[in-house]
Amino acid sequence: MIRLNVHEVKTRLSSLLDRVEEGQTVVICRRNKPIAEIRSIPVPRSEPRPIGLAKGQFSIPEEFFAPLPDDLLTAFGGKRRR
Repeated sequence: MIRLNVHEVKTRLSSLLDRVEEGQTVVICRRNKPIAEIRSIPVPRSEPRPIGLAKGQFSIPEEFFAPLPDDLLTAFGGKRRR
């Protein structure tokens, strides 16, 4: 981890970004007090996320699919059922 004050970061930003790309973290300080952190962004997935990763780990109760009571619908700004 690299720790630098704001002035140093402004003068060395390009070289610091190269180090961040290599995996290092830069902590930016103001008067030697940490105020921010620069770190690389994770690489996005190249393949789609697999479906069904939590299959069999939980079950949805039947009452989940029941209609909501009128008073709750009204509280959320919904319309009453007829």
